[in-house]
Amino acid sequence: MTRVAAIDCGTNSIRLLIADVDVASSKLTDVVRLMETVRLGEGVDRTGEFSAAALERTFATCDRYADQIRTHGVSKVEFVATSASRDVSNRDEFANGVNSRLGVSPSVITGEQEAQLSFAGAVKALGGQIGPEQALVVDIGGGSTEFVRGSVARGVSAAHSVDIGCVRMTERHLRDDPPSYEQVIAATADIDAAIAAADAQVDFGLAQTLVGLAGSVTTVAALALGLEEYDANVINGSRVSAADVDSIATSLLMMKRTDRARLGVMHPGRVDVIGGGALVLDRILKATGLASVLVSEHDILDGIAWSLADGSEVA
Repeated sequence: MTRVAAIDCGTNSIRLLIADVDVASSKLTDVVRLMETVRLGEGVDRTGEFSAAALERTFATCDRYADQIRTHGVSKVEFVATSASRDVSNRDEFANGVNSRLGVSPSVITGEQEAQLSFAGAVKALGGQIGPEQALVVDIGGGSTEFVRGSVARGVSAAHSVDIGCVRMTERHLRDDPPSYEQVIAATADIDAAIAAADAQVDFGLAQTLVGLAGSVTTVAALALGLEEYDANVINGSRVSAADVDSIATSLLMMKRTDRARLGVMHPGRVDVIGGGALVLDRILKATGLASVLVSEHDILDGIAWSLADGSEVA
């Protein structure tokens, strides 16, 4: 048994998983699982650099996570930085700030590496529901979406990352409250072009199951399930029909921010960007023609934890 700490720093949020991992029995047990919305990638699509305010928010969260890591006696730590960190000119300032607080430098991974870690985290937790067939795992983040096709038995067959995500689409297109019809059409065209590029690399037609990861997907699932408050145990392993995703995406895009904020399952840090994330999921379902999405609460964090425990390289 190895106690590890995995940190996933994305465009919208930074998350910590401290877990006990038993490689021999393929068992991962949560000790701590936390998420804070820091919006690290705020404005990156426009400016090409992290803002001082975004770095301050991120470093404050790193300080809190460092306290958790010390308290729980972790033996190995990995800090993985994803989409926003691939795009910026002041990456060194970010890396130095993380290292001074956590004692490790960020591993800035490629979209393909991100996809493979997400696939590993999801299928180990949901393998029984996926079965032997090919699955398409989609991880909808703030700045990018990863597509990875594979099976439980054979692992990853193909993977591709595209620069569409809930924060990027909101900042680029969905700027009004609520967004205008023209803004939604522009976002849809952008998303569809990226999905087509991913399909050309991954071949969606070979997949029989769609597995959805990350906060946009789990929030849509919570709404589809009619939950009054967010419950990860209920959401994990649920299936949401394509028709329900379409209805929820349309509804969220028509709501004002104040109405979205009143939804009991809505994390405060997701209120501004959930419409964009739901639209990405809706367009993926339409592109694949699959009838539903299988929802996983286990994702890249779990994949990072497994890689730490078995000694494989993250980046």
